[in-house]
Amino acid sequence: MKKLTCIIAFFVLALLTEKAYSQIVVDTSATYIVVKADGSELIGKIISNDAYQVIIETKTIGQVAISKSTIKEIRVLNKDVVKSKGDFESGQVFATRYFLTTNGLPVKKGDIYALIHIFGPEIHYGVTDDFSIGIMSSWLATPIVFDAKYSMKLADNFHLGIGALLGTGSWTLPDFYMALPFGAATIGDRKNNITVSGGYGIVGYGGTSSGQTLYSIAGMATITKTVTLVFDSFILPSDGGSIVGGSSILIPGLRLQSNKNAAFQVGFARVAASGFAFPLPILGFFMKL
Repeated sequence: MKKLTCIIAFFVLALLTEKAYSQIVVDTSATYIVVKADGSELIGKIISNDAYQVIIETKTIGQVAISKSTIKEIRVLNKDVVKSKGDFESGQVFATRYFLTTNGLPVKKGDIYALIHIFGPEIHYGVTDDFSIGIMSSWLATPIVFDAKYSMKLADNFHLGIGALLGTGSWTLPDFYMALPFGAATIGDRKNNITVSGGYGIVGYGGTSSGQTLYSIAGMATITKTVTLVFDSFILPSDGGSIVGGSSILIPGLRLQSNKNAAFQVGFARVAASGFAFPLPILGFFMKL
């Protein structure tokens, strides 16, 4: 008798659960957040819901079918929450970086990611949804560079970032320092974008200093779910202000990402200075902490 009672209770609970899920789609004008068991989130309108899957219409990647067995939570979002989370819908925590430069997109509050590349390690942290900080260095811990960036959403698919890098020669060159205030304008979303940025770099040592204007054009284009084309550059004009004849680093490459918490990046840089150019492979590994 107890066994029969348990079986009946199980089926009643299953029916109630299915009924609760089906009630989610009653308000077709509402915006929902679907949290999956792996922690990833999707935000949008639920357009279909049956016993096996939920189909949600997102702004960035269109319709997504999610198996009920992988769903941890579904809840309605108010307008304020949707506004604060909208920029992070795709979960691309590494989308704020190319190879060397950053863009106008923000790092989500509380997100931490590390980038390990051939030059050395770095780590970045989202203090708020608009402001992030970071630290980077070489494998010899010299120089040590701190960075900060404030991001502003000026329109849909248009972000502006302003920030600065401040560095010291650390233990090998304690009298060395550098500073690079910059601005970056980004058109696009976290999967496909192009960024134009510029700044003024200052380096000093032994009581003397000098400055140099820097420019950059960078971007990314998602080809498949796991492959993204990435392009980055550093351009230092000549003393006369002309880009032609100055120094430059041009980096085309690929980002390979099979899950939201890690990505591998490979690029082949062309480094040019003083009329001489040479190739330089660049490897990097992103990790969400």
